[in-house]
Amino acid sequence: MESPDERSPAERDDPGPNPARRGKAVVRLLSRAVRLVVGVLLGAVTAVVDLTYLIWSGLILVPVWPHPGARRAAVREIQAGARHLAEVERWRLAAFLDSDNADDYSGRRAVEYLCLRWAVGLLGGAVLLLFAYGAVAGLVWLGEWVAGQSGVLLFGGQILLGLIGLFLVVQGLVGLAALDRRLGRLFFGPSGREVLERRISELAVSRAGIVEAVDAERRRIERDLHDGLQQRLVALGMLLGRARRSGDPERAGDLLRQAHEESRLALDDLREVAWRVYPAALDNLGLQEALARVGERAGVPVTIHYRLVEQPPDRVRTAAYFVVSEAVTNAAKHARAGRVVVEVAPGQNAVVVTIDDDGTGGADPSGSGLAGLARRVAALDGRFRVHSPPGGPTTVVAELPCG
Repeated sequence: MESPDERSPAERDDPGPNPARRGKAVVRLLSRAVRLVVGVLLGAVTAVVDLTYLIWSGLILVPVWPHPGARRAAVREIQAGARHLAEVERWRLAAFLDSDNADDYSGRRAVEYLCLRWAVGLLGGAVLLLFAYGAVAGLVWLGEWVAGQSGVLLFGGQILLGLIGLFLVVQGLVGLAALDRRLGRLFFGPSGREVLERRISELAVSRAGIVEAVDAERRRIERDLHDGLQQRLVALGMLLGRARRSGDPERAGDLLRQAHEESRLALDDLREVAWRVYPAALDNLGLQEALARVGERAGVPVTIHYRLVEQPPDRVRTAAYFVVSEAVTNAAKHARAGRVVVEVAPGQNAVVVTIDDDGTGGADPSGSGLAGLARRVAALDGRFRVHSPPGGPTTVVAELPCG
């Protein structure tokens, strides 16, 4: 006799690794690698321009240095030109190395940045030249082996040497890209005081948003109680009153049966309101089971891929639940989705929640529902993104820090 299936609903719905998702991950990885190489290559080209500009600037400053007025005018022009070059570097860092930096830096900071940046760029160019040399050498070795000019042992040694060289080149490119980003943050990033001021501003906005979200939730609960439960309780009281006043036992019995049905519906409405406020399953059974129940109540097929090994902290678990619940509800009610895929996976000291649906798209991130989720995620210092082009599909991603 077969043993019963003791897996949770989410595990039974999980068909295992998704080839399409794996393919997308590979494409994203290759895209990042290509962008990194292009970014380092452009950095080598701009490094030559930066170094040439610095040498030219030095040649201009030498004859005017004894004259304060001319020196100040030359310094202003040099700093203005350095800012233009620094803006090109900021664009390169943002477009190819995923490093966004502030634009409120001074001309002096731009000159200081260029004085260090050219060395990093030329080093990146040297690493790329080494890679090109290794690629050409590999082709030569392969041609010699095909032509029978080298033995198996020699060719195997060359392959081993080539793999070691490739590993060193890849590590060099990754390290140089990280150094490039760090240099940009050092010179373009805000000062410690500016960071604190921005943080205070963010906390003030987040606090105001939380208060607004709490008030909106209270209004929603009041509407649910007034339009649903209160109406059923009024109907229940009327049915009981009519049954009490009825002199016909058969009529009274019929009214009592209706009252019993209304009490059952009122209890269902009360459970629904309580579930929306905070699901007890989240504490009693954990995040995975609570999300499985969201899928069961969604009214649209929901597949849940739950990758976490341990339960996340309470605040992360609650935020993840409401992100999934709101996104699935939007997909079912507004996007007319035929299927929703939810993935809860570990990230770098964070829980990453991704919801994909095949609906009509066009979701407004500034709408009340998604804006409320963004505020909830921001309160945890997390990141919240919505990609919903007209015609779909819609992807909602929340990164919830666990630290």
